[in-house]
Amino acid sequence: MSVLQSTDLPYPIFRRGKVRDVYDLGGQLLIVATDRISAFDCVMPEGIPDKGRILTAVAAYWFEATADLVPNHFRGNRAWPAGLEAHRELLEGRAVVVEKTRPLPVECVVRGYLAGSGWKEYQVGGAVCGVSLPTGLRLADRLPEPIFTPATKAEEGHDENISFERMAELLGGDLAGRLRELSLALYQRGAELAAQRGILLADTKFEFGLSDNGDLILIDEALTPDSSRYWLADRWVPGANPPSLDKQFLRDYLETLDSWDKQPPAPHLPPEIVEGIRERYLDLAARFGVEIN
Repeated sequence: MSVLQSTDLPYPIFRRGKVRDVYDLGGQLLIVATDRISAFDCVMPEGIPDKGRILTAVAAYWFEATADLVPNHFRGNRAWPAGLEAHRELLEGRAVVVEKTRPLPVECVVRGYLAGSGWKEYQVGGAVCGVSLPTGLRLADRLPEPIFTPATKAEEGHDENISFERMAELLGGDLAGRLRELSLALYQRGAELAAQRGILLADTKFEFGLSDNGDLILIDEALTPDSSRYWLADRWVPGANPPSLDKQFLRDYLETLDSWDKQPPAPHLPPEIVEGIRERYLDLAARFGVEIN
């Protein structure tokens, strides 16, 4: 199976992220989801076949499923500029045109269960991003109610969890409050639809931007297996990480490598790990009835 690791299109590059190549179309952007995959802020040498198409299709599903809650930047996956016709086979299913916005410098994380960096913070101080939690919680426990735990977006290195109060200092109280409200509503919608399909949405992150007229717009991706933690509901037992349909499979493998210190360069991935990631991403898409082009 072929893998797309990078692109070179006849438009100015706007940004290359860990997964997406973004091109400047003037008033809009073209986002191309490659098959790259990252963990611990390092891009792996091997890509995952079909991953970019899976992410694009899943994000499009969620943009439509949440459009009544907040506008998003998605403007189409076929109305490309004429200059891209020669690249249609490459871009089909993985490229979208989006509205340009002014991205806000925070990630809006919502957690419904205790896992990942939230679990590590809780073990140290009984709180996550300044949100105090009941004592005695276990790994993967369901929280009394979903909590909003923002983080700064780092250009290099790791994102840093911050308190809501710190976020309000950065953005202003009104905007911070609106972001919290929207993020919790988006999480609730995602959790409800996931539960109907036998999966738990443990946590997820959203990114927002401001349009030219100051409207809040949901940008980047939404509720994908790259940006979320999805657990199999029938395998969920508090006290251990349940089997997941996201990047945790990759992280768990990397944690077994005593020879890697989580610094670049990332280690090569065995074929069974590559295929295991692909199978989990496809499983998630299929549960939501998402077709991969």
